[in-house]
Formats: sequence, C-alpha cells, structure tokens
Amino acid sequence: MALPPLHDTIAAIATAPGSGAIGVVRLSGPESFRLAEQIFVTKRRLSALPGGRVIYGQLRDGSELIDEALALTFRAPHSYTAQDVIELQTHGGPAVLRAVLALCLRRGARLAGPGEFTLRAYLNGRIDLVQAEAVLDLVMAQSDQARRNANLGLSKALSRELDRIQMDLTGVYGNLQAVLDYPEEGVPESEFATPLRQALARCERLLATAKAGAMVRRGARLAIVGRPNVGKSSLLNALLGYPRSIVSELPGTTRDYLEAPLELDGVPITAIDTAGIRTATDTIEAIGVGAAKEIAAAADLTILLLDGSTPLTPDDHELLAELTPGRTLLAINKCDLPPAWSPAALGVAALPVSAARGSGLTELKQAIRERLIGEAAGSELWLSSERHAAALTRVMEALRRALNAPDDLAAIDLEEGLQALAEITGRGEIAEETLTYIFQHFCVGK
Repeated sequence: MALPPLHDTIAAIATAPGSGAIGVVRLSGPESFRLAEQIFVTKRRLSALPGGRVIYGQLRDGSELIDEALALTFRAPHSYTAQDVIELQTHGGPAVLRAVLALCLRRGARLAGPGEFTLRAYLNGRIDLVQAEAVLDLVMAQSDQARRNANLGLSKALSRELDRIQMDLTGVYGNLQAVLDYPEEGVPESEFATPLRQALARCERLLATAKAGAMVRRGARLAIVGRPNVGKSSLLNALLGYPRSIVSELPGTTRDYLEAPLELDGVPITAIDTAGIRTATDTIEAIGVGAAKEIAAAADLTILLLDGSTPLTPDDHELLAELTPGRTLLAINKCDLPPAWSPAALGVAALPVSAARGSGLTELKQAIRERLIGEAAGSELWLSSERHAAALTRVMEALRRALNAPDDLAAIDLEEGLQALAEITGRGEIAEETLTYIFQHFCVGK
C-alpha cells in the first residue's frame, strides 16, 4: 500500500470519541491557515498570525454559528508535523466536532488517515521511527511503567543507545573496508573485536528487557488455580482490594472464570479467578475445569493455591505434578489457621498467605512482579516493541557471525546489522509496507 501524499492539507478530530469539555480539530499542511480562516471568524486574520498564538473566535458555516472556539497557530517547522498546523479547540460535543471537521473537508482539506500527523512528523525529520512508535505507546499506556517506557522512546533515550551501537558498527565497517582495499594493513583487535563485543553487550542488555517490556505494553495475564475451596476467589478479592468474586464455603461455587484488572507497581495485569480443578461431577463443572486448565496454560504467570489448613488431596498432588517451573508461583492459603501439613514436604518454595486477613499479600505481589519483570526491573532502558526486538536479534546474529568471519564476510554481516538497526530508527531506506504496518495502528488525528 502506497504512503499518503505529504504536501496536501489534512484534517481530523484529534480528541477521543465521546462527549467532553473540550474537543480539538487539527489541520496540517500548506493550506491550513487559509482553510481555517474561511470558517474561523475573528478580528485578526489567521493567515497574518505567526506561530505560537492562541486567538478567540467563532466557527461559522456561512451565517450559521457552529461554536465559539480558540485557534492555536503553529508555523513550520515549529509544529508537531513540522508543517503549518492549526488546532481548533471547541466544546467537546460529538456533533460540534463533526460539523467543524465537515467544514474543513468542504473547504479542501483531506481527511487524515490513522497516524498520519505522526507519519508526517517522521517523514519531515522531526522525530525518528522509535519516537513515532513511542507516541502510540504513550497514547495506549495503561500503567505507570508503560508510560515511563513510552517516554524513554519519546525522549530519544532509546534512540541514543541505538546510535551508540550504530557508531560502533559503522566504525568497524569503515576499518574493514579500508583493509579490503589495502590487505597488508590489517585491523587491530582494538578496532574490530573490541567495539563489536561492546555493541553486542549493549544489544544483549536491551534484549534482556524485551519480554518484560512487551508484557508491560500489552498487559500480563495472571491465573489463580487450585482445587475447590482453597480460597482462589478470596485471594483475587484480596489482591484487588475490593470484592469482585463471590466467596462461599460451598466447594465449586465458581463454575466459570472471572477476570479483573489489576496494577502492581506499574505492571498492568488481568487477574483471573478460575473454577476449582478436580474430578468433575457433572458436565457443567467439567467445562469449567477444562477452561481453568486452558487459562493456566495460556497465562503469563499462574498462582497455584493450596490450603494449608487441610491435608493435601490427590487433586492437589496432581496439580503439583503439572506445575510449570518459572511460570508458576506456589502459594499456601489460610496461614492464619493451624497447619495440617509442612510446606517443606513439597520440595519447592511456597509463599504463605491469608486471603481472609491479608497476611503475606505484600510478599506475594512482590513475587508476582519479579516473575513477570525479572531482570528488566533494574534497567534504565526497556525494549517494549516486538518489532524492535526482532530487528535487534538480527543485529546480534550479524555481530556474532562477523566476530568469527574473515574480513570480506564480516563486512557483509555488518552491512546486515546496520540495515537492521536502520529499520528500528527509520534512518535509511524503510519499506513502505513497514511504515504502513506501524502507522495503521494509530488512531485518526494523532
């Protein structure tokens, strides 16, 4: 799919759908001021104004008043898109915004596509591709950690780290080219292997955060499983801090799964209370048990909950045998009651909790976050884009090949590594299909 034109004037509603106190219609392109001037009535001509002005006026369709509004002026290149931009701030009713947008389109503006304002910012050189994708991440951020990660991309912190890797590769590549032209010279270790190993270490540090970064970006799924009546619903309510799931002393109360949003220290989580897993006594229960097992298998992390106040059952032992190391936390509920068995007999670490009294919840939450985030917790830079991770993996593979290749093949490997880096930052030749894929996920107006 071809990219849209860059030098016409586009318009779109820039605020979220629905009613609000303020709405914004944004125009960008060479005719922005002239088009806005035709519908925005004020004492001063918009086309005569410099950038950085806010002016009051009326939006009119001929003699009909659409709304009172403010116009914000931005002159190229000092705007979001690096083009002339006008933002019309109106009351936030959907009818008002639709009417203003329709006026702009009738006067000659083209309706912007998804992410087209940010695409223009990128194509005009105001931001790189990492920053462009960070804009979307910031708009979509559902947690503090996701917001922080997005701002690392938007502030160019991630781009600067990628630039350091690129500088190492470019320097080595230049030295290799010189050696290929003058073979008798050779490349000293300090000018070949040392910078490549430094670049490789930078790549490895970034990629170590990729899984956690992607999880923070999309959210993690946390399943709570166990046999009936061990306190799964009570634990969900305790983690949430409010009663979301029905709690009953009757085993099998939960027949279907129940989801609820949870945020732990900036990590967005969907917590899932599941049906008790045991040998089902009827068809409906069997469906619930099957669903619980599927949810646990697909979850990023599973809490296997046991009841410490009653002896372990065959159902408990079956669940313990199916425990997946690294993806399962073992918790023993009802630690406020006299114990019926010793956790040491399990042979694996277990966290004591009391869902009813709140004991051990702080430690459980910390363990959940550590399992989900892992090594990334102490990192200043997070890699949250799966596209970036895939490209950086290609860079690492190219560097490893180059370190063990003769000079002529090493130069080819470094070319491939530099191209993969360029695909992340957007510097160099980027396929239109790649840009289309990235920007189609944006909302219209951004």
